[in-house]
Amino acid sequence: MVKPVTFEIEVKGKGNLARTGVIHTPHGDISTPAFVVVGTKASVKSLMPEDMTQYIGNQVTLANTYHLFLQPGHEIIKEAGGIHQFANWQMPTMTDSGGFQVFSLGAAFGKGVTKFAQGDVSEVVEQHGLNVYSRKVAEDHGKLCIIDEDGVTFTSHLDGSMHRFTAERSIDIQHAIGADIIIAFDECTSPSAEREYQKEAMDRTHRWAKRSIMAHKQNYDALKKQGLYGVVQGGQFLDLRQESARALSAMDFDGFGIGGSFSKSDLGDSLRVVNEILPEDKPRHLLGIGEPEDIVQGILMGCDTFDCVAPTRIGRTGTIYVMTGKMITTPCGTFTYPETKKINLNNQQYKTDHTSLDPLSQGYVAQTYTKAYLAHLFRAGEILGPHLASIHNLNFIVNFTQNLREQLLAKT
Repeated sequence: MVKPVTFEIEVKGKGNLARTGVIHTPHGDISTPAFVVVGTKASVKSLMPEDMTQYIGNQVTLANTYHLFLQPGHEIIKEAGGIHQFANWQMPTMTDSGGFQVFSLGAAFGKGVTKFAQGDVSEVVEQHGLNVYSRKVAEDHGKLCIIDEDGVTFTSHLDGSMHRFTAERSIDIQHAIGADIIIAFDECTSPSAEREYQKEAMDRTHRWAKRSIMAHKQNYDALKKQGLYGVVQGGQFLDLRQESARALSAMDFDGFGIGGSFSKSDLGDSLRVVNEILPEDKPRHLLGIGEPEDIVQGILMGCDTFDCVAPTRIGRTGTIYVMTGKMITTPCGTFTYPETKKINLNNQQYKTDHTSLDPLSQGYVAQTYTKAYLAHLFRAGEILGPHLASIHNLNFIVNFTQNLREQLLAKT
């Protein structure tokens, strides 16, 4: 059977791990390196799907398994024919495993089971089981996330109801959502977790990875339409990262996500040691990281795609990316790219600044609207402000990444 998601390399960088390539999916090709726009709940906040093709220019969009499971429910999306039809996303799509949200929204984020499998929490589980609303749990919401070998029990951030994710359950939900690229269930640990727990969580992630593959292969219809990525973990310990990369490389994945939390200082080395091991002929996605300087470093260290909520999250509160006019050249001259900064349009100085949003950017919003106009929109509480700022920020990051791709191609 021909795999639904494949990858081909076009150009390799010199003296680094950078490359350009194409990810082939059932809903179109993704030219890499590429930025993946995040539409958490099958919606890029404040944007129409048409905005992505008309004003942003992104090739691929990512939705969140955890959030769609809770609302509206993966069964409803399946009834609609999958996320492409449900959300009118006429492009390749991804879903994450839901693991990061399960752990980050529960108090067990980065901690062991024993701390939570006792006292009131265990009593609630015993009395109510799973998926039963409890006023007490609702009042204590965010304090429950019980990790065991089989999976995770957690409370909904919406109503405190209790739910259960296993590797098989996560894959089943993602099958129903219908994205082109789905991701194996993994445990995302806190960057502050001790080595012993990072190792424990990593090993558990590897066992869940095998179970995710088996669950995916048991659904022949999904196997023909969806590619499955495994997720490298290991925290800030380089030897654990290498061990994780080796373990996952031996499994039958269509690509790989690189997960966990990083500090700015260890990002480069963590990516390098992983991507030196992962199969060269499969795509690598850096999960949840996508500031301009991170994208540059990620590409140099062998990553192909990136996703991040920052462009829309900061845009909704009036902060935008702009170019400073200074150019930065990476060591060995691989990339020359514009220095960027963030400005907050709520600051007093922009009330009367009638220059375009970003004079050095070629985006439609950046060239059409002024800082003073958007400053007015935010002060007046007009929803057009977050809409325009989000379009600008996404267009900025998408084009920033596309420019780096073009530079790699031009050096051949």
